[in-house]
Amino acid sequence: MVDANTDTRTRARPAVSSMHVFATLLVLGIATGSDIARWVDSSPALKTGATVFTGIFVQATPFLVLGVLVSGSIAAFVSPAVLRKVVPKNETAAVGVTGLAGMALPGCECGAVPVSRRLMDQGVPTSAALAFLLSAPAINPVVLVSTAVAFPGEPAMVLARFFGSLATALLMGWLWTRFGKAEWISARLADREHRHGNSKWETFRESARADLLQAGAFLVFGAAAAALLHLVVPDWVFDHLAGQLLLSILVMAVLAVILALCSEADAFVAASMSMLPLLPRLVFLVVGPAVDVKLMAMQAGSFGRGFVARFAPLTFVVAIVCASVSGYAFLGAR
Repeated sequence: MVDANTDTRTRARPAVSSMHVFATLLVLGIATGSDIARWVDSSPALKTGATVFTGIFVQATPFLVLGVLVSGSIAAFVSPAVLRKVVPKNETAAVGVTGLAGMALPGCECGAVPVSRRLMDQGVPTSAALAFLLSAPAINPVVLVSTAVAFPGEPAMVLARFFGSLATALLMGWLWTRFGKAEWISARLADREHRHGNSKWETFRESARADLLQAGAFLVFGAAAAALLHLVVPDWVFDHLAGQLLLSILVMAVLAVILALCSEADAFVAASMSMLPLLPRLVFLVVGPAVDVKLMAMQAGSFGRGFVARFAPLTFVVAIVCASVSGYAFLGAR
């Protein structure tokens, strides 16, 4: 028979959370900072990589934090019912309204998935919810401001990203209106509204913490990948890509899917790839918030694998086309 005190102690034992891991790594980094600095200073290549990594991370972090705070506030204090009240009954018009509504609800793509699922469950047409899913992380003010900061002197890049992303969201919504079937969405959204208790401030704190750790991890990965590209990829490869526009567009689109960066920080990674023309980098910025590996995993959990198998490939193609058209309209062939 298990002793009651032992059982109580077992249940009360604190679990190791992502915050504990983050704090441990932070302490280790501080403790070994001087050793790491000497190691980096010993190699010019490492110094270059560290400069690229630090520049991207420092520039992107304020926008990432701002986006996380806004996203947490939405999760805690804004109900999807507010958006549902303003959605027209006409499905085609509803797609347009929810697509544009993404401008008013800053947050990364991770937060847009459960919100879109809740909209569906509250009676919003699926096509309209999917338009919101694609527009919210791509055309909100935080993303557009971060793009303007990452590309100083290139206001056309902000316009091209806005219209390319909005066109992707609207076109995918209207395509679903015409061809989509309800049975393609099989999974149900788990009840996450009250997972942190009834306190809205607790929901805000936990949502913001989770989003910061997840998005921060992808930012570190993306900054490291950009630094690695500067180090290990020969200059002639970038010169070749710069001279092969279609190939560079495809490469950057695939890279956006694989890196799976947060939309509030991806502009700084794209800006660091200055050896490529603006158009392929624009494709990177439009494709990333619409379809990447982490989004596909989250969508599979909320909508079902059958949905992802149909939606993700088509979104990938539509995003490339919309980004290219928008890029040629605002950037030319740069």
